[in-house]
Amino acid sequence: MIFIASVLDPRNKFEYVEGALEELFGEKKGKKINAEVYAYMNSLFGEYLKKYSTESCPQSPSSSTSSNNTSNTPSGSVISASKIRTKLSLKKQKEDNGSGGAKSELDKYISEEQEPFSEEFDILSWWKTHAPRFPILSELARDVLEFIDS
Repeated sequence: MIFIASVLDPRNKFEYVEGALEELFGEKKGKKINAEVYAYMNSLFGEYLKKYSTESCPQSPSSSTSSNNTSNTPSGSVISASKIRTKLSLKKQKEDNGSGGAKSELDKYISEEQEPFSEEFDILSWWKTHAPRFPILSELARDVLEFIDS
């Protein structure tokens, strides 16, 4: 978990973790452990993707029927405006990224430049500021970093 926390530090990401693992365990074993950390990170992100993708489209019959932001489909079901916006946003994200939508959120974060090192850097504040760009990954980062801090 400590390696995942290090990857979620925008000053470190995988570049630092890979170098540290190779320094600690040697090149061969370090690369193997780094691959395991990468696989675990993807798996963990996949779990958060499932959790927060379904929560972003809650179905509440009482609020949907009382809202003016709803419409009836030809089949007679009610669709909320927020649900339509969420679906359109995910569709646009898939088109923009050319991959499975929010999955590229992790890839985008990893591929971006590291933040410059600073002792005053506040990781949780960074994730809060960047939550609109990385909504699911920021939830994962908050949970992991708060767990490590406790």
